[in-house]
Amino acid sequence: MMNKSSILGLAVAATVLGLAVPALAEDVKLGILGDLTGPIESLAPPIVAGAQLAFDQVNAQGGILGGGKIVTITGDSACDPSVAGPAADKLVNTDQVTAIVGAFCTGATIGAATAAGIPGGVVQISPSASAPALTTLEDNDLVFRTTPSDAFQGVKLADLLTQKGIKDVAVTYVNNDYGKGLADVFVAQFTANGGTVSANVAHEDGKADYRAELGQLSSSGSQNLVILAYASGSGKTVLQQAIEGGEFTAFVGGDGMIGDDLVTGLDPAAVNGKIIATRAGAYTGASADAYKKLATDAGQDPAATYAPQAYDAAFLLALAVEKNGSAKREGLSAALREIASAPGEKILPGEWAKALELIKAGTDIDYDGAGGPADFDKAGDVDGIIVEVGVTDGKFVEVGPVK
Repeated sequence: MMNKSSILGLAVAATVLGLAVPALAEDVKLGILGDLTGPIESLAPPIVAGAQLAFDQVNAQGGILGGGKIVTITGDSACDPSVAGPAADKLVNTDQVTAIVGAFCTGATIGAATAAGIPGGVVQISPSASAPALTTLEDNDLVFRTTPSDAFQGVKLADLLTQKGIKDVAVTYVNNDYGKGLADVFVAQFTANGGTVSANVAHEDGKADYRAELGQLSSSGSQNLVILAYASGSGKTVLQQAIEGGEFTAFVGGDGMIGDDLVTGLDPAAVNGKIIATRAGAYTGASADAYKKLATDAGQDPAATYAPQAYDAAFLLALAVEKNGSAKREGLSAALREIASAPGEKILPGEWAKALELIKAGTDIDYDGAGGPADFDKAGDVDGIIVEVGVTDGKFVEVGPVK
């Protein structure tokens, strides 16, 4: 039997050894839930790449939580709540991710959150879910986005058409949270501006023929067709059949329509200079310049739709995990709000090593991202910039901010 002094000696030795051995680095699993198939599949690759760029930079600049690595697990939500739910369930309950970038579509984001994210206490940041429905989601402060709401984009799209002297439009929208939410805001603002909405017709995604809807829209008399849908889904079919019908001279879209896939195979004369669209734009300032260089050096297009916002979502999650001090889910939402807002020393895209030292020293930080300051409001929304995009030589080209 050991005497008291022997036991005390072992305890002291154990304490000394415990102090002498550094804590083991902790890897962190983070999910990317992207709409890799479905109606925005052509937009998804650069969004995923933007998020992965941020995670790669963290791993290259000392890692996370004492030198651990971010391990990325990707799921496909297909821009469909019924697909997003099971995909999120796998990430949350099987893969045991700490947090998620995504989903990309609003319906998929809400589907993922309600099915698995919220019950599992998992923070989600969507880089592109823009419908107003996300603002009112009862999410226990777990669902955020780095793109402005369509409550903002819809107003800006209407204002842009008014500024261009367009006085009447026919509107068709995909019948989901995104399409209806954007259409409602757009129509309200356009009419408030004095414009006329000659027809307002919902359509279902995935159909092969929209000629009946187009007949209703064209009979209203307007030659300006607003299509609020997806580039790889109904949006392209509606646009193609509208061009074939020859009833419209100008086409208008929101962010879901912006992808070169939309105009691939279409008559250049029918689309070049004849498409007006809006999307969230990149912030102009030091943080935007920093991201532009990082993305360009990595061989990515810094102006790709929602790639800057995806980078921000990923970098914010990494900063929040480091601030929280572990790979646990508890406390991550509060940590996210701390590192995203003033007060604090500014952190720009790519400045992971700097952020690490500040967090270790107990210094407050404030991340300014590629898409601008990430000052989340109570609903997890951010302000932003809406830019005009047009088609030149068969490709989408940014025109500039909408005033």
